[in-house]
Amino acid sequence: MTSALELRHYGHDDLSEIRQTLIGVHADVHAERMADDEFRQKFPWFVDHWGSNPGFSCVIAYDGDEPAGFTYGAPGPEGREWWREHLDPAPEMPRTFHFSELMVREPWRKTGTAERLHRALMDARDEPRAALLVDVTHPKVEALYASWGYRKVGEDQPFPDSPVYAVMIADLPLR
Repeated sequence: MTSALELRHYGHDDLSEIRQTLIGVHADVHAERMADDEFRQKFPWFVDHWGSNPGFSCVIAYDGDEPAGFTYGAPGPEGREWWREHLDPAPEMPRTFHFSELMVREPWRKTGTAERLHRALMDARDEPRAALLVDVTHPKVEALYASWGYRKVGEDQPFPDSPVYAVMIADLPLR
């Protein structure tokens, strides 16, 4: 199924074009939990927040006209890297790509789509590292990111209503 997927790259200026696609895929992926999870209901705010960054980068996988999944993130502002407090000493080169979201709809799961999306996004980056957060109640997802070159450096709860996340970083380019 993945060989037929077309990966399309988007940036900050494309947000108005892709915003509803991102929100729709998120709603589909989390349909069973959306009604009871106020944090997940805030997803449109996060799309707007990340998309407002001039360095916002997004890759959407399409199977024909159907979005199969997406991934996005943006460079973090130097000196405000949220992962920094977990490393002593912190790396000297502070530029970091903050990898925010990766979602794949059910029909395309376990087909390699997640890795293709992730690689397409990360291969286009010139920062020396990437950082991400993974819900600690999802050890299989954490293990998947570890298999892609990320390492856990700590845990954080960035919002009072958010889950506790594993803080993970990877050197770029990925191995």
